[in-house]
Amino acid sequence: MTIRSGTTPAIALVVVGLACQEVGAALAVLLFPEVGPLGMVMLRLVFSAVLLFLIARPGLRGHTRDGWLAVLGFGLVLALMNALFYLALARLPLGVTVTIEVLGPLVLSIVASKRRSAWLWALLAFAGVVALAGGGWDRLDPLGVLFALGAAASWAFYILASARVGREFRGLDGLALAMTAGALIALPFGILTAGSALLRPDLLALGAAVAVLSSTIPYALELIALRRLPAAVFAILMSLSPATAALAGWLLLRQDLTLLEVCGIALVITASIGAVRASSRAAARQQEPLA
Repeated sequence: MTIRSGTTPAIALVVVGLACQEVGAALAVLLFPEVGPLGMVMLRLVFSAVLLFLIARPGLRGHTRDGWLAVLGFGLVLALMNALFYLALARLPLGVTVTIEVLGPLVLSIVASKRRSAWLWALLAFAGVVALAGGGWDRLDPLGVLFALGAAASWAFYILASARVGREFRGLDGLALAMTAGALIALPFGILTAGSALLRPDLLALGAAVAVLSSTIPYALELIALRRLPAAVFAILMSLSPATAALAGWLLLRQDLTLLEVCGIALVITASIGAVRASSRAAARQQEPLA
């Protein structure tokens, strides 16, 4: 894996995208007392869907039945992943929640590598989770951990569903339609949870800000960065999200972490980077011509 010259600005874009994403998550936590986690999910998905529709302007005709099924499945995964993430975030520190959530794509990367040595990274990630628990299960809400593990599984399905939609639709069309489907799924739960708070313009504006920070800006920056960075480098940078989340939680939400929890986050990040590199080497060997 090599890093081409002139990629520093692209790396900076990824880092800024990660920072925006975690600032958006921190802002969402501050809104939980007003609209609740499910109300926040609805606001994020609704405003993200509106923005994507304005940007992509997807056509509604000419799509196959398989295409629409892919969109509906992707929308369901989007709604479920965001709901489980915010439900976990209401009970756990931001850094811990994101660290557990990262286990989803980490396991997917390990399985995709099809190498027995890759499971060493799984053991390292498991050690990281044990270290997180070492802070005390009375500190880590068990239900919050279950929600975060559900979000991790949903993230793995998100990657698979996103790839399927990408094959069926051009550009951002599939994502815009799937985001709309996810928003419609989240709508009744959000209305029941948030109630009359949804009539407050200030909360709606903050909900739009969460959507822009958590979805629109990171996705746009990542899209630009992917054109200039090798996929493996991009994946390694994304593996740093638990660290940026922990930093955002500490700076914005005053969420302190124990030394064991910091070590757990570091172990999961190391496992993620190692799994990405192992998967990249395996893919490179498969592409090598036979002598």
